[in-house]
Amino acid sequence: MATSVSLSFSSSLLPSPLHHSNNSNTNTRTHQPKLRLVRCAYSACSATSVSSPKKKHWKQGEFPGTTESFVPRRTPLKNIKKKLDRKNNARAWVNTVTEALSDRILKKHWSQALEVFEMLRGQPFYYPKEGTYMKLLVLLGKSGQANRAHQLFDEMIEEGLEPTAELYTALLAAYCRNNLIDGAFSVLNQMKSLPRCQPDVFTYSTLLKACVDASRFELVDTLYQEMDERLITPNTVTQNIVLSGYGKAGMYDQMEKVLSGMLESTGCKPDVWTMNIILNVFGTKGQIDSMERWYEKFLNFGIEPETRTFNILISAYGKKRMYDKMSLVMEYMRKLQFPWTTATYNNVIEVFAEVGDVKHMEYTFDQMRAEGMKADTNTFCLLINGYANAGLFHKVISSVQLAAKFEISENTMFYNAVISACAKAEDLMEMERVFKRMKDNQCEPDSRTYSIMVEAYKKEGMNDKIYYLEQEKQRMIPSGSLSE
Repeated sequence: MATSVSLSFSSSLLPSPLHHSNNSNTNTRTHQPKLRLVRCAYSACSATSVSSPKKKHWKQGEFPGTTESFVPRRTPLKNIKKKLDRKNNARAWVNTVTEALSDRILKKHWSQALEVFEMLRGQPFYYPKEGTYMKLLVLLGKSGQANRAHQLFDEMIEEGLEPTAELYTALLAAYCRNNLIDGAFSVLNQMKSLPRCQPDVFTYSTLLKACVDASRFELVDTLYQEMDERLITPNTVTQNIVLSGYGKAGMYDQMEKVLSGMLESTGCKPDVWTMNIILNVFGTKGQIDSMERWYEKFLNFGIEPETRTFNILISAYGKKRMYDKMSLVMEYMRKLQFPWTTATYNNVIEVFAEVGDVKHMEYTFDQMRAEGMKADTNTFCLLINGYANAGLFHKVISSVQLAAKFEISENTMFYNAVISACAKAEDLMEMERVFKRMKDNQCEPDSRTYSIMVEAYKKEGMNDKIYYLEQEKQRMIPSGSLSE
């Protein structure tokens, strides 16, 4: 069988003898092919006589010498399914962990958020984007972790992600939130040295707010001058920030100077936020006449009040116990169909909580719930403060339990309210227990937390406890963990 195949294949390569049949050399030419055929046959026979490995029998369509198109062997479906399953499982894992990261950021659990982020970053198929770093930088800044934010920023650059002005501004804001002015200026100088990361009006506005909040007013003029040199025009937001700082510091001449400049400006006009800032400044100081005078001025200027404007008036009248005017404002809101918000009710609750008027405080809270208004963390802080001022410490505990039932966020402000209530009740053991729970829940104490506890220990002459707290506070200040 092998011989016949070899003969057939060999003869197909030889010229046909019939083409030269009339030539004088016909015999020679016709005999020559036979010799070749014999040689081929002999060769084939010799090949079969020698012991050799068994030849592969090609299946149809597989032999390379055929003229039919060659169809490559396909990957089995089960292997493709395994690969797809692995990819889908990887995507599902990433989606699940990414959702966990978003949840930690939303709940402001910065430490857990960083743990999840490190887990994600260790995967070869995960590439964090600018938006993820932005959210983490903002979270760390709000959580009092400025130095940790800078460390994350450096790691981002090491991984090859090009920084932007927005990311630098977020890092600068982290320092500003924690009153680390020198660190913020260091970031600003670094931005100015990078052509693609030049500071803008938002960068300077953030730094100006930090300066006025820290009463570093000598830096305000310097920053304004620098903005002018860099052809950066302050906007209404920038001016409102400076107005608020001057107002809180009682620097009314400078405040009115900035306000006059806004009234004369063509591109930086005062808005309702400007109105609210000025009214809040005088309302907080208890200067009701000045507050009412400026309210009329803003109305004449064409600025319409909003719900927050009326809430400021309610709070100001309430703190001066001018309940008639407070009620008139609330009725006026109803008349103009301005909704009573959670902040509206909180302002009224605060008025009664400050004087320990539990009856009217609880009535307002019940009315708030009856109208379907959702209480927030500030609501429960005010209730706890009101009960503590009235000496009803058993109701403080009830408020804490009710806050847990409503799933109220237990932030620093909330724990400070509970610690303050324990201090007023002179229950130092409970105060320490709440303080421990605060830290266990990764809620960073602030300067007010330590101030409350130090005062409580001073009354009892517990100097060793005071020393320990002061040492702990000093350890936390360099790490950017305290908001003064």
